[in-house]
Order: sequence, then structure tokens, then C-alpha cells
Amino acid sequence: MSFARSGFAQFIASGPGRLIRIVAGLGLIGWGYSLLPGVTGGVLMAVGLVPLAAGLFDLCLLSPLLGGPLSGRRIRANRRR
Repeated sequence: MSFARSGFAQFIASGPGRLIRIVAGLGLIGWGYSLLPGVTGGVLMAVGLVPLAAGLFDLCLLSPLLGGPLSGRRIRANRRR
């Protein structure tokens, strides 16, 4: 679980990191809704749901791909000591 100990993982699982993911998701959803008509806007809104949900549910979707846990709580528990 070396990824969970990295500074990036600790930041992305922290409160500010979660807030950034939520804001990014809302931004993508808003952009897709207001600026891009048709299928492109719908796809952008669907893509925006991913970081929004990850931030709201305290998940780091990149972590399992790099050998770490999915849960933000478990990432924070692996903090460097």
C-alpha cells in the first residue's frame, strides 16, 4: 500500500482534496448542462458524476489501480509516521 502513504494520496483523501473533486464534478456537470448541447453535454455531465460521487462518498478511484485501498478513510489511516 505504498500509494496510500504518498503525499498525493494523502492530499486527495483529505478534506480539501475531497472538496476539489466535488467542485470539479459540479463544474463538469454545469459546463455540460449549460454550454454543450446534445450528446456531448450529456457525456460531459456523466463524466462529472465520477469525481462528484468519489468526493461525496470518500473514495479514491485511482488508488486501487496503483495498489492502494479504495476508501479515503483507509488511505488516511496509512499516513506516513
